[in-house]
Amino acid sequence: MKMIKIMIIVTMAMMMGTAKSAMGNIVDQTCKQTPDYTLCLSLLNSDPRSSSADVVGLGLILVDKIKALGTETIGQINVAYKTKPMLKRELDECNLRYKTIVEADVHTAIIAIKGNPKFAESAVVDAGIEASICQGGFPEGQSPLTDSTQKMVKICDVTRAIVRMLL
Repeated sequence: MKMIKIMIIVTMAMMMGTAKSAMGNIVDQTCKQTPDYTLCLSLLNSDPRSSSADVVGLGLILVDKIKALGTETIGQINVAYKTKPMLKRELDECNLRYKTIVEADVHTAIIAIKGNPKFAESAVVDAGIEASICQGGFPEGQSPLTDSTQKMVKICDVTRAIVRMLL
């Protein structure tokens, strides 16, 4: 009887390991089809939901990353109003653009990934464009948002590649 219990436990452990490995392979295989494999792996492996997600789930995780970075960037803009008052006009423009990302693009992408992914692709592309336009509005070398904007564009590129897999 004890031997049967041990065999059952060993079999279950092997099955769980195989399932975890298969899910890890989904992340790995999906990220290999994106323009930035390392960034994709980093973003998805930092979220525990990715271990049991399908491609739709991976896309939703990345849209959450876009939202989080957009929200963080809005916070940076609010700080920059105090530290860089001479850039108020440019910061106002960026504030509008990042609010569009967080409130409109993310919302559209979440709904569309679950329904019509082509609209999710458009929303993700728009988020990257909004970030780029924000960055381009600053005088050369004066943007306090360069790092966040570059990161946003890269995350949007990776997310778009995954959304395209759903088309």
